Amino acid sequence: MAISFNEFLREELSIYDLQRAMENGEITAKELVMYYLHRIASYDQAGPRLNSILEINPDAIFIAEGLDQERKTKGSRGPLHGIPVLLKDNIETGDSMHTSAGSIALENHIASRDAFLVEKLRQAGAIILGKTNMTEFSNAVSTEMWAGYSSRGGQVLNPYGPGEFFVGGSSSGSAVAAAANFTVVSVGTETDASILSPSIQNSVVGIKPTVGLISRRGIIPFTYSQDTAGPIARNVADAALLLGVLAGVDQKDPATYKSEGRLEKDYSIFLDEKGLTGANIGVFNYTSSIFLSDEEYDEELYKESVETLRNQGANVIEDIEIPSFNREWNWGVNLHELKHSLDNYLSQLPSNVPVHSLSELIQFNRDNKDRALKYGQNKFEERDLLPNTLRSPDYLNAKLEDVYFSQEEGIDFALKKYHLDAILFPSYLGSTICAKAGYPSIAVPAGYMKNGRPFGITFAGTAYSEGILIRLAYAFEQATKHRNSPRL
Repeated sequence: MAISFNEFLREELSIYDLQRAMENGEITAKELVMYYLHRIASYDQAGPRLNSILEINPDAIFIAEGLDQERKTKGSRGPLHGIPVLLKDNIETGDSMHTSAGSIALENHIASRDAFLVEKLRQAGAIILGKTNMTEFSNAVSTEMWAGYSSRGGQVLNPYGPGEFFVGGSSSGSAVAAAANFTVVSVGTETDASILSPSIQNSVVGIKPTVGLISRRGIIPFTYSQDTAGPIARNVADAALLLGVLAGVDQKDPATYKSEGRLEKDYSIFLDEKGLTGANIGVFNYTSSIFLSDEEYDEELYKESVETLRNQGANVIEDIEIPSFNREWNWGVNLHELKHSLDNYLSQLPSNVPVHSLSELIQFNRDNKDRALKYGQNKFEERDLLPNTLRSPDYLNAKLEDVYFSQEEGIDFALKKYHLDAILFPSYLGSTICAKAGYPSIAVPAGYMKNGRPFGITFAGTAYSEGILIRLAYAFEQATKHRNSPRL
């Protein structure tokens, strides 16, 4: 017998839709959770088997029931009250779910406490629905590993062309789950392109915020300098609401100290349909770069996006100069900080976990190569040869060069020279320079290629310019309405 659901339930529901319906008694959080669990069963673990979900929270329905009762007796906590959220599997939850970064070495690891951002989600009344699949250890394992693959979870597929279109990485599962309507919103993490890339590939909105806007505590690390969590959603408004809940100063994360007085508790105040009017936007000239494949770039769609900016009243400056954009970056920060940060993280895991250092993780994978090493682990092996003192000249110089060339000779140079509010990039082209600067970007759908593959654009700016970027992306989204849900 087929399960019957509330007639209100459908794809592409927004947070605003759901809060209004729950306040009016049209739907409950429990019904919403059950609806998404049904879709996960039907399309993620059966049907096209998108494989974006790694684990489901066994208490999700109970939590929803409690929040429904709280709404009746005390009222709503805010916009995320009763809203299901999925988390990338490198984000710790102090409950019965595992946190493994997609690795079989950590498949039985249960964290002792919530990550700081998870604490904030729970306080806001969000329901942690489960964990999403990801590129194992955020693509730190092997140069041969496919984006969206983990030894614990297998391969994530793009819902717009399962097995055909690139899914993006490493927050692949979080982006696919949002795109395929398995949740209302999800949380990903980024070191370089890990939110922006899968968001572009799966026609969803992804915000990679200023490093330090969201606490890094409780996230399995890649680097100290570039790591950040961020929202993934089907629309800009939902992403903005989620960002406001995730952002906050954490006394145990020094990266957040500078956010005091510079973050917003509610980024929805920037949602302005006329937000492009009078905005100064610099367009990065794609032809000067070779970083995107033909499959990831569509010149016609990019030109249409630029024309939309003009039509909506923006002052468009084309062919802007970013002096450092095409420089040969030193990757010493990623190499050295992965070794140091992962060693530190693993060393603090409980004794029942089989690995407590990068060296032990490499050996564990060798001992379980049939399951763990489908694509090898040459990245791990390269990094394991490095010292973990973070004092080598190569590392220190790379860290200084990253900051100087990405900021003073990069994003900030262009913003000041052309008096810009933001820079427009095709796809996720600007991810590396923004990652090294620690600066924010927002990816937004910009149409579909002739073969049905999603295309998107990215607005980027200086530190703590999330509000400006949200305003521009929202106005673009409302003017174009490009997003279509995948046909599953």
